[in-house]
Order: sequence, then C-alpha cells, then structure tokens
Amino acid sequence: MKLRGAKVLLTGATGGIGQALAEAFAARGGEVVLTGRRTDVLDPLAERLGGRAIAADLADPAAPEQLLAEAGEIDVLVANAALPGSGLLSEYSIDEIDRALDVNLRAPIVMAKLAGEQMSARGQGHLVFISSLSGKTASAQASIYNATKFGMRGFALALREDLRPHGVGVSTVFPGFIRDAGMFADANVTLPRGVGTRSPQDVARATVRAVDKNIAEVDVAPLSLRIGALIGGAAPSLAAAVQRRAGSDKVTQDLAKGQSDKR
Repeated sequence: MKLRGAKVLLTGATGGIGQALAEAFAARGGEVVLTGRRTDVLDPLAERLGGRAIAADLADPAAPEQLLAEAGEIDVLVANAALPGSGLLSEYSIDEIDRALDVNLRAPIVMAKLAGEQMSARGQGHLVFISSLSGKTASAQASIYNATKFGMRGFALALREDLRPHGVGVSTVFPGFIRDAGMFADANVTLPRGVGTRSPQDVARATVRAVDKNIAEVDVAPLSLRIGALIGGAAPSLAAAVQRRAGSDKVTQDLAKGQSDKR
C-alpha cells in the first residue's frame, strides 16, 4: 500500500500512541483524518499535520457508521481507539462491560466492514488494528481487556484471508509495555526490574511497516515478552505460573487502580 497521498483514518488519535501514529503517517505523505473525543487535543493536532479532525465517541453504537460516512472514501483504516479493561469482572457494571466491548471490539469490526467494502470495490486498501500482547496471552485481572484483544486477533486473521483476493491488506500490531504513553504510562504503573519497554514511536514505525509490507502481525516488544506471548498461546497454565512468580499480580492490580476512573 503506497502511503503518499493515501487518506488515512485514525481512531484514538488524541492519546500519546495515537499522536505518534498520526505523525508517522503524515510524515509518509498520508492525508490523515483524525478522530477522538478530546477536541482540545484533536483539532490542534490535525491543524499541525495538515489533516482533518472529526470528533467521535465510539462507545455510541451509531458512531462508527457516522464516522465512516463523514470521513468519506479512505485508503487506510487504523483502528487504535481502546478503553482500559483491567480489574476483576465482579468490579464492572454491565454498562462498563458494554462500553469496553463497543469501543475495543464492535467499533473496529463495524468500521472494517464498511471501509473494507469500499476498498474491495476499488481493489486496494489496508486495515490496521492496534491490539496488545494481551491479545496473545492472558493476564490475571484483565479478563475484559483480554477478551476484546483476543477477539480482535481472531477477527483480523480471518478477515485478512477473506479480503486477500480483493487486494485489501489486514494487519494487527501487538504492543507490549509502552513507556511515556498508553495505559501503563497513564496509570503510573511501576514495572518489575528488567521488564523492557518500547516507545509510542516504535509502535508507529511498526504500524507503517505493516502497511508498507502487508504484514499480518507485528509485535512491538522486547524478545523476552515476545517469547512470553508465544508461551502464553501454547501453554497458558505455564505462562500464568510464570507471570505469578514474576510479580505480575501487583502490576495488574496497580493498573486496575490507575484505570478505575477511565472505564
């Protein structure tokens, strides 16, 4: 997919990772259409990058369709918006569960359907889903978040095969612990010693590369975490035991506390 001159619709553009993504695609000559809820951040960012801002709350079931209609024909969809989903299931209200499912899973699926139909008719385009290593290995006190990210992975892999004959690429990006921005940074979580991190710019570079090369999946994490994700998929009970010994319980508890007001 050639990015110069391509119209790129990016959700969740107001967060730190979203801003890095917007800057990376604009730097490659993409015409960025940025969406999010915080217009105080969204509007100046779009103006600085020469793009366009559309305010949207993807928790509203009607928002994905309205957003695609307002954005017009797009060449690349980057589904980055997500709500935190850490904490025990018993601590969530039904409304909070619905909201997480709507933003993290339903909205990307609906937008992919609508954008994918347009792209298939033209014989080109690309859909990118910003997921998490939590979509490959489960963690305690993250059942809602894991559910949405595991679901996104299965959806994207199947959709990639469905759209391949039509010239449309599908990629999923799996960040690990991201410093300076994202849910771990926002919640002020202290990671155990030796746990490596990556930057928002690393996520952005990996996402651009996924579109350039039409790569199915890209992990953005140190080797140790990538291996852990592989073990988590192949031997989940072993991975859970290793996580407990490494002190993951405290990390997830701190994360849940830091996110309790952002559901």
